[in-house]
Amino acid sequence: MSTRYDCADPEQREAGIVAAVTAVQHGGLVVLPTDTVYGIGADAFTPSAVTALLAAKGRGRDVPPPVLVGSVRAASALAESLGAFGQDLIDEFWPGPLTLVLRASPTLKWDLGDTRGTVAVRMPLHPVALDLLRRTGPMAVTSANKHGQPPATTAAEATEQLGDAVSAYLDGGPCADRVPSTIVDLTGSVPRMLRVGAVTEDRLRNVVPLIDLEPYVPPGTAGPARDKPESGQPESGEPEVKQAMPHPLDGGAEEPKS
Repeated sequence: MSTRYDCADPEQREAGIVAAVTAVQHGGLVVLPTDTVYGIGADAFTPSAVTALLAAKGRGRDVPPPVLVGSVRAASALAESLGAFGQDLIDEFWPGPLTLVLRASPTLKWDLGDTRGTVAVRMPLHPVALDLLRRTGPMAVTSANKHGQPPATTAAEATEQLGDAVSAYLDGGPCADRVPSTIVDLTGSVPRMLRVGAVTEDRLRNVVPLIDLEPYVPPGTAGPARDKPESGQPESGEPEVKQAMPHPLDGGAEEPKS
């Protein structure tokens, strides 16, 4: 049985976050507001929870979920390295709508799917999300909608699509901005823009002057690889964004490749 908590009410907000933390600790799913759209999340270190997350979404292991964190320190612990530009981008845009694809630490004991040794990580600019993440630790989070359906911009829309698959819904009111996060791959020597979203190319270039915008072409293929929705190809109803190249989470990038 799912419960929705009105986070505009301080008592309900605290009760909802406590309930969400408990659900996450027991392998359950929760819906949380972010600075882009509502997300459905699970403990990133519980494989069965991640499997349930992908099942609720209607996705396979070939599209692993990104990971949201409540602090820069938590993000650093997930990555083998922030690379030459990671810290500068974090200092400028976090918390906020910038997702960084990093080489995952080889010591991590988790299974997000077919990540090919990378992790896509972001620190959202939303007080409810940050409060939850600082209590749970890193969470695997993807947009709170069924595959092929519009992303939820209210808790009610998320409830309509996901129903009782989710233990707790944290209602933070309507999302202020439906534009998805910008995704930048830092696993190579030159940052590669995978998706242009809320953080524009010009703003990125103020921090990292050299950014690769060329689409990735897998070896042995005749043309650009096709994107999947999680990698920047908008799902039905999502806002159109400039496509730069497929997300390495989708298996469209060379090793080491979420």
